[in-house]
Amino acid sequence: MRSDSDIEQDVKEELKWDPDIDATDIAVSVNRGVVTLAGFVKSFVDKYSAEAAAKRVSGVAAVANDLEVRLPRIDERPDPEIARDAVTALKSQLPISSERIQVIVKSGWITLEGQVEWQYQRTTAENTVRRIKGVKGVTNSIKLEPKAKPSEIKRKIQEAFRRNAEVDSARIDVEAEGSVVTLKGTVRSWMEREEAERAAWAAPGVTSVIDQIVVSP
Repeated sequence: MRSDSDIEQDVKEELKWDPDIDATDIAVSVNRGVVTLAGFVKSFVDKYSAEAAAKRVSGVAAVANDLEVRLPRIDERPDPEIARDAVTALKSQLPISSERIQVIVKSGWITLEGQVEWQYQRTTAENTVRRIKGVKGVTNSIKLEPKAKPSEIKRKIQEAFRRNAEVDSARIDVEAEGSVVTLKGTVRSWMEREEAERAAWAAPGVTSVIDQIVVSP
């Protein structure tokens, strides 16, 4: 078990190591393996790049991302411009399902609404608009329309775990009730836990994943 002070130091070093992150105004604290990121960043992309960097550090059990986006004046844009760019980007990345996604922008904050069939479409939509210049935050309210049976969902997730070199399928239990999936068991790292959850979300018909997996290095 790594000490909080060691984890804190490694997170700070990882933030400095990543050339895409300006960690000047980022404060790091750790309590029982839970990392809290506080302070300010210059873009919404930086906020989640910092979170990803923290999750890469060994011993991290969870990350609380309290970073605030403070855009430089030169990067601030009117909401209609952000909305137009968001719609164009969604059509490029999701040419079919984008027709069922609505974009609302207020004070630089994007809200996505609508319905799609697959979780990857929901995730792709959010990741796409995150990168648009002038965005201060994203709320993903896109809903999923399940079309698969629980037994089929469970089987596909278990098969995905067995194929995935980053996930030890023998240590993870999968339960499916309706379109809600619950994951239980233990993994060796935060990244393995995240990969297991990602694989579960990728199964057709899943509308919710309850991740009860424990990180135990």
